Amino acid sequence: MLAVLLLFSYVAYIYLTLPDVRPLARQNPTTTAFMQLRLDEARAAGRKLSIRHQWVPYSRISPMLKRAVIVTEDAAFFDHDGIDLQEIKASLEKNWEEGQFLRGASTITQQLAKNLYLSPSRNPMRKVTELLITRRLEAALTKQRIFEIYLNMIEWGDGIFGCEAAARAYFGKACANLDIQEAALMAGAIINPREHSPARPTKRLLRRQQIILRRMQFKPPAPAPAPVNETPSDPPLVPVPLPFPIPPPPSNTSPPPPGNKSPGFGGTGSIN
Repeated sequence: MLAVLLLFSYVAYIYLTLPDVRPLARQNPTTTAFMQLRLDEARAAGRKLSIRHQWVPYSRISPMLKRAVIVTEDAAFFDHDGIDLQEIKASLEKNWEEGQFLRGASTITQQLAKNLYLSPSRNPMRKVTELLITRRLEAALTKQRIFEIYLNMIEWGDGIFGCEAAARAYFGKACANLDIQEAALMAGAIINPREHSPARPTKRLLRRQQIILRRMQFKPPAPAPAPVNETPSDPPLVPVPLPFPIPPPPSNTSPPPPGNKSPGFGGTGSIN
């Protein structure tokens, strides 16, 4: 009985000391707990670390990257309230069968809570705090805003945070201009961004890229034979399933045909 009372008191203390996430509805965060953690680690190792980060609004993030991250990290993101119970059940069953922690079940909102305010520790009470912050984020912010902050603040390499800094570091271009292959590489690197570089992909990262492209339901278009004595036309635009808009076609091509239907997300929440 005493143990239960102490546990309840501790959870109540955690709840009362949770961060106020409401300002995030209008204010862009400038730093995260993970940024500070990496700076502290570098300082302890006697090396200098510069944080590379540049905020971009949701409209200037590649629809390809949005789609790739959703199918990789949290396919049900737009359907759950921050906690994916089905994925948690699948994770528990998988880890029980294997006898060790192999598969996580964190949603994008949970990952954002951890990155903004917590540490990568797997301490059970840290997980409780993460879940409580997750519910606060879901109550205070729209799904689009949560996703916008997530893409702008997560770690994407050694000292690299956010999709804009990552796109410029790895591909020398703005995030808005990422193509589908680059987007799949960047999404695949999230699992361990300091080990997997989209600019120099490992075999494992290339395998993950192919899995992600299949989940995005992408099939490279077969090249059409060019008529004799005519200049070959540009390749067709790759459709991006809703809820993300199809990027506007270049001025020298015709717009895609109307009536493009949105397939379901498919797949599970994360790729191991």
